[in-house]
Order: sequence, then C-alpha cells, then structure tokens
Amino acid sequence: MSTLKGKTALVTGSTSGIGLGIAIELARQGANIVMNGFGDVEAPKRDIAAHGVRVEHHGADMSKPTEIEAMMAFAADKFGGVDILVNNAGIQHTASIQEFPVEKWDAIIAINLSSAFHTTRLAIPHMTQKNWGRIINIASVHGLVASKDKSAYVAAKHGIVGLTKVTALELATTGVTANAICPGWVLTPLVQQQIDARAAREGIGVDQATRDLLSEKEPSQQFTTPEQLGGMAVFLCSPAAANVRGQAWANDGGWTAQ
Repeated sequence: MSTLKGKTALVTGSTSGIGLGIAIELARQGANIVMNGFGDVEAPKRDIAAHGVRVEHHGADMSKPTEIEAMMAFAADKFGGVDILVNNAGIQHTASIQEFPVEKWDAIIAINLSSAFHTTRLAIPHMTQKNWGRIINIASVHGLVASKDKSAYVAAKHGIVGLTKVTALELATTGVTANAICPGWVLTPLVQQQIDARAAREGIGVDQATRDLLSEKEPSQQFTTPEQLGGMAVFLCSPAAANVRGQAWANDGGWTAQ
C-alpha cells in the first residue's frame, strides 16, 4: 500500500519499541522516515527501509532545544519538511515525590513534554503552508489517570494531552490535525526494566512479575503492541481522520474503563 507515498514522517525515539513500531507502519504505507534515537541504528533502519522508502537518522538529544532545531532543519534539507510528526521520545523514573531527584524531574519534563513543544512549533509552518499535516503525540494512559511514584511522568503525559488539545484548536480551520495516542502497558525496554526491578524487589520470577503488573491495571491481561499503535497512527493520517482533532485515544486494554 502507498497511502502516504510522498509524505515524510519524523518519529522521535524510533530506534526501538513504540517509536520503531510506528515508523515501520508508516513506512509500510509509503512514508519516508526520519528516525531519531540512541543505541543501535542500522538494524531498525534496515527494518524500515525494507518497505521501499527513504530513511534517514538524526541523533538529536531531545532534552536540548538546539539539537531539536538541528534535527528539524536536517529533515527539511533531506526531504523538504515534515508532514507527519510523531512525538514519541520518552524516559521514566519512579520514586515518591519527596524522594524524586530534581535532575530526573527536569530530564523527564524536558524529554517527555518540552521536546514535543519544540518539534511542533518548528513543524507547523511547513504543514500549514501545504495545508496538510498530522501531529501525533504519544502520551500514555498516564496522560489520563495517575499512578503513585510517577509524578514527573504523569505530569509530563498530562501536559502532552493538554498541548495536543491547544495545538488542535489553533489549527482547527486548517488541514493540519493534532491528536494523542494513550497506550496502556506496552512491552518496551522501559517497561521490561520495571518488570525486572519488580521481580528482584519481590523475589519472584519475571513471568510472575509480568502477570502481576498486568493484572493490577489492565483488564485485558494483554500488552498493547507497537504494531497496534502504528495502526492507530496510520488511521490518524488517513482521510477518515481528517476531522479528528484534539483527541486522546486510549489503547489500554480497558485500564481507563474501570
């Protein structure tokens, strides 16, 4: 399929996990991809390029506005601009509020929230000039509800949902839409770290820690997959979603239905 042929998507945090899953699904529809992220680049780049699209990588540190500006300029130079912006980059740290390290708070707000503001403000001029664009913010179920010991993450993800709504309202009379996707548990490296830590802390096996994690929050007892989130992103880029604006779409196995 080539429903997005000729479009360029920039997906932050796309060398693994949710971001890579979304990048692959957008590439499957014909979109060229600008990847961003740390770690192994060549293997995920090959996975995306296998769909016959052009792929470039920029290693911007999403906590640094100047590097974000350089990444957006890179995308404009390589592809003429960003048509689909997926703000996915994120980090996590868990601790009670009184014990939360200040530097961890600052880093989480910078990467999980402020980076989306910077990419969005830089992407809008190109999108409005073409009168077509899609801004997709990967929030979280924690953009809708809270969990203890995640003050910075919950604050950032609630902020992402709010930023999405404001962006959608400001662009409401244009062909540019902004929406958020709010996953529940997805088995990403971040979540695996939490499972491993839980297993060690409670002296149980990883399989039991996984079951316990899911049963606490997610009635479906299933992880949401990066491929499913990629499918939601593809839908939000489709003509059927042209008037879907400012929504926070949960894909959470029933978490927020309780």
